[in-house]
Amino acid sequence: MNPGGPPQTKRENTSYERHGDFVDDPYLWLENGGEAVDEWVDRQNEYAAAYLESVDVREQLRPRFESLARTTDYGTITAAPTGYFQEVETAEDDQPVLYFRESLEADREVLVDPNGFSEDATKSMGWWTVSPDGERLAYGVDEGGNELYDVTVVEVPSGTVVEELSDLGRANLGMFAWTPGGFYYGRTGLAGEAQLEKAIHYHEHGDDPDEDELVFEVDEPSTWPLLSTDRDGTHLLVALVTDWERSDLLYAEVGETELTPVIAGAEHFYTPLIHGDTAYVRTDLNAPYYRFLELDLSGDVGEVDPAELSEIVPERDAIVTGATVADDRLLIQYERAAVSELEAFDLDGDHRGTVDLPGTGTLVGLSGNRDAPEAFFGYQSFDHPPTVFRYDLDADDSEELDRPDVSLEFDVTVEQVRYESADGTEVPLFVVHRDDLERDGDNPTLLYGYGGFENSLTPGFQKFGSEFLRAGGVYAQANLRGGGEFGKEWHEAARHEDKQNTFDDMIAAAEFLIDEGYTSSERLAIQGGSNGGLTVGAVLTQRPDLMTAVCCHVPLLDMLRFHTFLLGASWTSEYGSPDDPEAYGWIEEYSPYHNIEDREYPAVFFKTAEGDTRVHPVHAWKMAARMQSVADGGPFLCKTHRDTGHGTGKPTWMVVEEQLDVWSFVFDQLEVEYVEP
Repeated sequence: MNPGGPPQTKRENTSYERHGDFVDDPYLWLENGGEAVDEWVDRQNEYAAAYLESVDVREQLRPRFESLARTTDYGTITAAPTGYFQEVETAEDDQPVLYFRESLEADREVLVDPNGFSEDATKSMGWWTVSPDGERLAYGVDEGGNELYDVTVVEVPSGTVVEELSDLGRANLGMFAWTPGGFYYGRTGLAGEAQLEKAIHYHEHGDDPDEDELVFEVDEPSTWPLLSTDRDGTHLLVALVTDWERSDLLYAEVGETELTPVIAGAEHFYTPLIHGDTAYVRTDLNAPYYRFLELDLSGDVGEVDPAELSEIVPERDAIVTGATVADDRLLIQYERAAVSELEAFDLDGDHRGTVDLPGTGTLVGLSGNRDAPEAFFGYQSFDHPPTVFRYDLDADDSEELDRPDVSLEFDVTVEQVRYESADGTEVPLFVVHRDDLERDGDNPTLLYGYGGFENSLTPGFQKFGSEFLRAGGVYAQANLRGGGEFGKEWHEAARHEDKQNTFDDMIAAAEFLIDEGYTSSERLAIQGGSNGGLTVGAVLTQRPDLMTAVCCHVPLLDMLRFHTFLLGASWTSEYGSPDDPEAYGWIEEYSPYHNIEDREYPAVFFKTAEGDTRVHPVHAWKMAARMQSVADGGPFLCKTHRDTGHGTGKPTWMVVEEQLDVWSFVFDQLEVEYVEP
């Protein structure tokens, strides 16, 4: 499919100096915004649309995608003394609706319906939290997925609005903690780098929010506060998480506004789960896979040596990824090579058993009932749609509560294999395909990767990707270094000067799929978003011969200037700072925007968003402009969504259009023929 030549982009004779180098940047003007940039974005969108909307398979996929998108989705359940809370998105909804019911046997009643927030459903409820007594609920509302929130507090079960706090910036669930008379909350600035200005405030119910007392200001751009209180309203703990690698711990009695250091000058993670007068503190101190220490809050709480705290749950050979208290149990979620496990302990740390999960998959939304022997969680895998389960602690048994009416409708094989990267490191790779697939070296294949910020890529149901699998496609998901699949050490292995290991792992995954006869370079596409957009951008520039198509979404690509946009200054702990001469040296070697040459490249679909408050769309803009100017091959498409952000809060109609864009591009470039269900 050829949409004709790309629109012309003005080149300026602009450069800047960095450590004695003059960096040529003819598209620096795209950073300035304004009418000229808006017109450029419009022309690029028209060019991308001419290609994407003319692909024949798009209209074949549309009815199927619309049907899949309108399948009822169920969120996990949160229990409180008043009843049960759950998000459900039905076929009629563009945004999930929050429901309440007094018992699991009762009918759900609407508590908050975000579908009425705006006419086009681009306003969404990004998060919500129930007060410990279950009498109130707070939720954050953002517009166009910008992750800048207003907070509304409602009564339960009436849904009557009792309080509204506006313009809290990136306030989120982790920056909110209830008290009997109000709540602590974090707020940030609203625009650009001001989002990195963070402060904690205390609000009493009924008071004027403008009079809320300042509790603590956070000075460091890469430090984010996590707030925790106990359900009885006695203790507040604040974890100041810095650089994705350490966290100080501060304490106050609830209602007080002066924080006392508990763990100061930390070199490790310390994040608490409070139950009564005990804080179960998750830490990587002498435990790269994490363990739990016990912090006593019953007396005067002051500074402690974490090495002297009692260990309540020791490190295991799987990574701790979450925990909750249910009745008299501590449930801990683990991850072993990107696969979830769930273990039960008593409150003294003695192991009580393993909770059976349906298979090799991912557990999400673990939530315990403090007043009854039950817990709830969601579970999904490549061959299992997201399903809600209730775990009965007394019976040691799980039951399925809510499962969407969707399935693959054909048998698939899910493998977790290992391949060798450039330096000999073994890297896990999930490979999913139809049972009847033949390894003839010619199967269309999509390889997905991320590799950063200690985030793990775990099994997930590929609702829209099911049509690719049906048509004989292979979906592969690589657990690259830089992620969290094997704890801190796996992350550390691809930070700073070692970031190239992420890209080497992705390249080796592609080579493995080709060598093992799954596919060929002519039928391979790679995909990644955000930090994963950097990953595929680096692979694109380093090994363009490996694939025929690249999906590069909301990406980081100009790595010599990433720290000057939006939240970028807080990511120098991951990549290093271009302002540091040593870091500049290694970043310059892989920065995708600065490594484009006059040569042939595979087709690329850059997808970005005007309302992205994390990764500035200028990364994709500048990369697309440079490729369209100097590179052969392509096409090089750049589509900027006007009414969304980095990825959250999208209404169903928008999800359908975005998925049609992506899969039309993949089907067309890999020459995949649509197969009717």
